[in-house]
Amino acid sequence: MVDTSRITVNCSILLTDLPLLHRPQAARDAGFGAVEFWWPFAAAVPADRDVDAFGTAVEDAGVRLTHLNFAAGDLSAGERGLLSHPATGAEFRDSVDVAIGIGSRLGVVGFNALYGNRIGDLPIEVQDDLAAENLAFAARAAATIDACILLEPLSGIPTYPLTRAAHAIEVCDRLVRDHAVDNAALLADLYHLAVNGENLDEVIDTVADRIGHVQIADVPGRGEPGTGSLDLSRPLDALAARDYPGWISLEYIPTRSDTFDWVPDFPAFR
Repeated sequence: MVDTSRITVNCSILLTDLPLLHRPQAARDAGFGAVEFWWPFAAAVPADRDVDAFGTAVEDAGVRLTHLNFAAGDLSAGERGLLSHPATGAEFRDSVDVAIGIGSRLGVVGFNALYGNRIGDLPIEVQDDLAAENLAFAARAAATIDACILLEPLSGIPTYPLTRAAHAIEVCDRLVRDHAVDNAALLADLYHLAVNGENLDEVIDTVADRIGHVQIADVPGRGEPGTGSLDLSRPLDALAARDYPGWISLEYIPTRSDTFDWVPDFPAFR
């Protein structure tokens, strides 16, 4: 029997043949009870009616929204976060207020705060100081609804500074040290970590207790588990052995019409 109780479906990368507001129901129809999204709006501060329509779509589908990204700029143009840029820090904070409102309504437990690409003519220290201030702001806001913020290493963006698990952990440690914030954790996207050359066994051995969320896709290609060569059952079993209490997100690029047909046979979900 398949256990889907801890699976959350990323509806920003899956089910994209449907309008965004139809995707929570499609996830429910496929047998899942939880979804997550990247920032689901065109602006950092969407209209109230758009926020309400999003919340209603999730509620009407009868699924839980487990995770949500804060606004991160134009992802299609290569942007990966607003919080470390002086020109967009205020925009990020505005999106935090919106996200926390959504999270309070829909039960979000974690907010992904993409760090932002490096700016060539701005000292790294300036960016990192601003990032820490904005992350502390977001973490304190998340704490009001018993949620955490997540720092995600990414691949494929040369100017994005967090590429390894240790980089995200360093930011989390700085938030504790400099801002007395302790509800920040590593978002372990196993695809990005593997592509960047991380040994997943070593990551889990060393920082399993710092992982706040897990996302999966195969390597190469970022498709369904089984479409590549990455043994995803191994790290998921290792996390289970360490009593990882969180969610497992399906965050991959679908390659076939029945993109969930692998789930019943996946050992980690049985």
